[in-house]
Amino acid sequence: MNLIGCDFSSSPTKRKPIVVAVGHAKAGRVQLQSLLRFDTLVSFADWLKLPQTWVGGFDLPFGLSRELVEYLRWPTDWLPCMQHYAALSRAEIRDTFKAFCDARPVGGKFAHRATDAPAGSSPSMKWVNPPVAYMLHAGVPLLIEAGITLPRLHVPAAEPSQPLRIALEAYPGLLARELIGNTSYKSDDKAKQTPERLIARKQLLQALEVGQTRLGLRLKLTHAQHDTLVDDASGDSLDAVLCMVQAAWAQAQHEAGHAQYGLPECDPLEGWIVTASLINS
Repeated sequence: MNLIGCDFSSSPTKRKPIVVAVGHAKAGRVQLQSLLRFDTLVSFADWLKLPQTWVGGFDLPFGLSRELVEYLRWPTDWLPCMQHYAALSRAEIRDTFKAFCDARPVGGKFAHRATDAPAGSSPSMKWVNPPVAYMLHAGVPLLIEAGITLPRLHVPAAEPSQPLRIALEAYPGLLARELIGNTSYKSDDKAKQTPERLIARKQLLQALEVGQTRLGLRLKLTHAQHDTLVDDASGDSLDAVLCMVQAAWAQAQHEAGHAQYGLPECDPLEGWIVTASLINS
């Protein structure tokens, strides 16, 4: 079974592409095979539809908070909700979510999913810094269209010719914080691509390679791959690899008999970030 990790962008370009790490795992070792880059959503969508089998971790939210959806009187079943959401423009999303936040008190502007607290993730309705609401809007419809299974959320109609592809919501910051705390290791701003962040990327990779995580996995890299991950000051390549490692943990849970790839019982509208349930365990 191949593993993938995806650092997603809702507006990819040649300078800031979607990055996909491809690899596999065996006996607790996760081997990176390659890094793929997509500078358009169309090219990424075409790749998702290829006849290949994988378990993947995707750095984008897969759902909205129930509190928000019920307030807006949108459909409360996941697929109709996502279809409704996909039909909106980004301007409509921004205006709708801004109006929601404006009506709420300081300190409680955003509606959170249950997974946000254990994962330390941004609310999926956030449209700036980072614009995860737009990432959901751009990414989830591509997964649905490609016929991909999202455990706890969506199982597409079975087609005999369709290979099994499993997509899980991942969050690289969750794994990174476990290894190097809140130390910053990346920036898209060249002025902030400092020696300190370079050192942090090296420390993060060293911790992954020796297996200093609760996931019980060790990352295996060639020297060239190590250099590529360290040299990418944006952190996009490293984030894709972090998502791949989270996917490897999920695949191991499935092989051990967990039908939902390690995802705990959760709200079937909101979804859950893979490995977030380990935080308090």
